Amino acid sequence: MNSFGQPPMLPAMHVIDYQIHGDDMQFVEVELDPQEAMVAESGAMMFMEDGIAMEAIFGDGSQQNSGFVGALLGMGKRLLTGESLFMTAYQNQAGVKRRMAFGAPYPGKILPVQLRELGGELIAQKDAFLCAAKGVSIGIAFQKKLGAGLFGGEGFILQRLTGDGLAFIHAGGTLYERSLAPGETLRIDTGCIVAFQPTVSYDIQYVGGIKTALFGGEGLFFATLRGPGKIWLQSLPFSRLAGRIYAAAPQTGGGGREEGSILGGLGRVLDGDNR
Repeated sequence: MNSFGQPPMLPAMHVIDYQIHGDDMQFVEVELDPQEAMVAESGAMMFMEDGIAMEAIFGDGSQQNSGFVGALLGMGKRLLTGESLFMTAYQNQAGVKRRMAFGAPYPGKILPVQLRELGGELIAQKDAFLCAAKGVSIGIAFQKKLGAGLFGGEGFILQRLTGDGLAFIHAGGTLYERSLAPGETLRIDTGCIVAFQPTVSYDIQYVGGIKTALFGGEGLFFATLRGPGKIWLQSLPFSRLAGRIYAAAPQTGGGGREEGSILGGLGRVLDGDNR
């Protein structure tokens, strides 16, 4: 087995050694020293060795010492991002090192992010977070502009990862990393955004003319990211993958998949389907 990566010592977070395996369907294997812990979304765990205990916790566990009010705030954050009220904490309670792994939810790449190297904060798509060293806080990045809130679609509800530790996020398809210069602007499909530094400004813009909006196939709005700062994009958002699978799947009952198109029933006639 390949040697594990050795991140620098961190002052307040659990230091996690890790190795990412695979190409298109990746998983990350982590090595936990005694009492080290990870937090992850429910259902992300792939395997764990004997001696690792798991526990469902409210929120991300970073509010565990702040009392009842802190627990309620953590619960509220989870609800607003559309996630479960609970996350799962995994702690090595054995006296020796133990290993466990977390799997990607669909084809793509797992990106390790050392938050301390990014200024202690990262803004991510709400479905991008996979797991992190315990102590990393997962909250909400509120949008300041009304347009981003009303029309952001996939890009509206964003997660804010804060702390000094290691976090793992997942990108669908191929991962693209880019550094934007001050004032440099990039227009992006909202679903293709994975993460960006908080120094990058985020907004939603209308695509243009009515013909482009209706027949361009790219939706009514796109996201605008303006530097300075790093951004990470994905070539295959899960919504796009799910949409293609649904469109290709045979339909049962009285409906057909062409009914939602402009041709509607005429499309079935042209295809020779006279049912």
